[in-house]
Amino acid sequence: MNIEKARFNMIEQQIRTWDVLDLDVLELLTVVKRENFVPDAYKSLAFVDTQIPLPRGACMFAPKMEARILQEVNPKKHEHVLEIGSGSGYMAALLAHRARHVTTVEIEPELHALAKANLAANGITNVDAELGNGAQGWSAKAPYDVIVISASLPVLPDAFLQQLKVGGRLFAIVGEPPVMSAQLITRASDTAYNTVKIFETDVPPLRDAVTPSHFTF
Repeated sequence: MNIEKARFNMIEQQIRTWDVLDLDVLELLTVVKRENFVPDAYKSLAFVDTQIPLPRGACMFAPKMEARILQEVNPKKHEHVLEIGSGSGYMAALLAHRARHVTTVEIEPELHALAKANLAANGITNVDAELGNGAQGWSAKAPYDVIVISASLPVLPDAFLQQLKVGGRLFAIVGEPPVMSAQLITRASDTAYNTVKIFETDVPPLRDAVTPSHFTF
């Protein structure tokens, strides 16, 4: 496989056509080598428009979704980012190139080790990979300028909103199979939030995610 040709085709045929037109984002996709974060068994799928399986039932999002998330949350060089669900470390690596610092939290020890190793191997030094349960965010370093939840949630806990700075952006995929809503939430003030639905998708849930009550009265 001609890797650079496959990467070029991914960017031009999958990502640009999904309304990812930020030139800095497109350039970053050539800098952070996606294939370095894909498990060996799936290297041939590194540039394919599909989710890639990871250990413990997790997945890497399709490339176009990763790029779209990065474009929508738009981290700045002075900003601090929280990611919930480290996966292979690829999303944290992308965020780290745009932000001042990233904290990525993973509940599964196997995935935490994978992400930590991949980030180190690719020279990413401004990411703290934490092992823990991020289903209610990660208050230790709150508040954050950007929060990315790299898995789905049946409902978005209020704790995430409270850990976001005013002016901060939060990406979350909310709902249950087969249709979930990818949302960008911006904190407009101490009490006001603006929510924009970006696209519909279906991705694995966050482990230990808060589930809604189905009781009716």
